[in-house]
Amino acid sequence: MKCPYCDYFETKVIDSRPTDEGQTIRRRRECVKCNKRYTTYEKIEEIPLVLVKKDGNRQSYNRNKLLSGIIRACEKRPVSMVEIERLVDEIEKDLYNSMEKEITTKFIGERVMSKLKSIDEVAYVRFASVYRQFKDINTFMDELKKLLNEK
Repeated sequence: MKCPYCDYFETKVIDSRPTDEGQTIRRRRECVKCNKRYTTYEKIEEIPLVLVKKDGNRQSYNRNKLLSGIIRACEKRPVSMVEIERLVDEIEKDLYNSMEKEITTKFIGERVMSKLKSIDEVAYVRFASVYRQFKDINTFMDELKKLLNEK
C-alpha cells in the first residue's frame, strides 16, 4: 500500500476492524517514512455478471429485478421480506460461486423455483407460470400435478 502523502511503499497497520456486517475491513495505516495516518477499506472484488436472456440478448445482472419478481410471486403470501432477501442472497451466492461471467436466465429461474418450492408452493406456481410462460390451463395443471406427485 502506497502512502497517499509521500508515495512511500512501506506502511504498518495500526487498527483493523470489520464493517458492513463483515463484508468490508477497515484498516488504519501509518506510513513508516512520514508517520502520517490514513484509512483503507478492503473488500472482495465481485465479478460483474452478464445475464443472457432466452432470446440471446445480454444485459447486466440486476439484483432489484430478481427481488421484485420474487416479491410479486410472494404477494399476499405468508413469506416475510427477510425470507425473500435471504432467498435472493442465496441465489446470488450461487451465481458468484459458479465463477461464470455470463449467467443464463434459465440458470437463475431454475434456482428461484427450487428455492421457492420449499418456502411457499403457491409462490412457486406463480413464479413458474410467468417464468415458464404457461400458454393455457393444461400446462398450468401439468405443473400442479408434478408438484402434487412430489409429495
